[in-house]
Amino acid sequence: MDIHEFLIPPAESARRRGPHDRIVMSSRVRLARNLKGAAFPGWAKKPERIKTLETLRPAIQNLPEMAAAFSESMDNLSSLDKQILVERHLISREHAAKSAGSGLVLNRDESLCVMINEEDHLRMQALRPGLQTKQAWQAIDQIDSALEKNLDYAFSPELGYLTACPTNLGTGIRVSAMLHLPGLVLAEQINQIIQSVNKLGLAVRGLYGEGTEALGNVFQVSNQMTLGETETAIVERLEKVLLQIIEHEENSRATLLEKKPKMVYNHIGRAYGILANAHSVSSKETMNLLSLLRLGIDLGLFPGVDRSLPDELFILTQPAHLQKLHSEKLSAEERDLLRADMVRERLQNISRPVTASVGSAGNKPPKSAN
Repeated sequence: MDIHEFLIPPAESARRRGPHDRIVMSSRVRLARNLKGAAFPGWAKKPERIKTLETLRPAIQNLPEMAAAFSESMDNLSSLDKQILVERHLISREHAAKSAGSGLVLNRDESLCVMINEEDHLRMQALRPGLQTKQAWQAIDQIDSALEKNLDYAFSPELGYLTACPTNLGTGIRVSAMLHLPGLVLAEQINQIIQSVNKLGLAVRGLYGEGTEALGNVFQVSNQMTLGETETAIVERLEKVLLQIIEHEENSRATLLEKKPKMVYNHIGRAYGILANAHSVSSKETMNLLSLLRLGIDLGLFPGVDRSLPDELFILTQPAHLQKLHSEKLSAEERDLLRADMVRERLQNISRPVTASVGSAGNKPPKSAN
């Protein structure tokens, strides 16, 4: 099966809605599990990894939730296929570097994804739009329980589930949410929020996780500790913090509109102007400008324009997705030209932002100044 025929079109994916999705773009719960008596993937030789893959893939494919799933060994996917999966946040950058002995099983609606022989034998994840960490946890817990009936997990009564990295020891759970926080960035409050979150034992990372920057004002917030706390407690604790961050972001947007409206209009207007008129634009710049366009839509400065537009362009303008549209290999400069052409075309029927006074943080569209 061709992965590109299987994947949901970006336009459809961008229209998905969930609680608090103005700010929380997606929620994810990931579990790390390993087979008893088998070497961790990083230590295992190729024949051992292949044997583990041959054990795990059928077990995952036979789950009812994985009916009609996409299932493939990583060595049968091209570099472009893997990078597209990374850009969709369906696999990690580390898994994209894997080949023979590693695999992937992805369900039909892309809400469940299992990486086989990444850092651990199993990296199972449930994804949901908006703030749905509890729902994601329930979904992946069900998958985990079903697999555990047929697989012998590496487990210690004292330490819990045994994992390749000590930071995942215990529950093996990683709960995270992807947040769009342009208000806190523009208000220059993001660093203190990050420091406060870190003090609570949570991690704040960039768009593609550990070691990456927060392109497009998108930040990933997740738990760091997996030992000494139940999965439910970890999920609930993270959700409480996420609700506080959402409140801070909403307050930042409202305060900026009240006290510095011209600054907000300037950023959004300039972003629109560049996106609608540029003939060459990098991936990084596009993400940052689309973030401001998304903020403008949320604030009602583009009446009638749906947030799915920037969300779709977030996906389509990334390097691998751009490359997929063209048969010949593109240089970075050629991608910058094609990216600008795509965005200009998509914005050609969208009028410049209306910048009259705004009475709230986007609950009502502003009246036109004309």
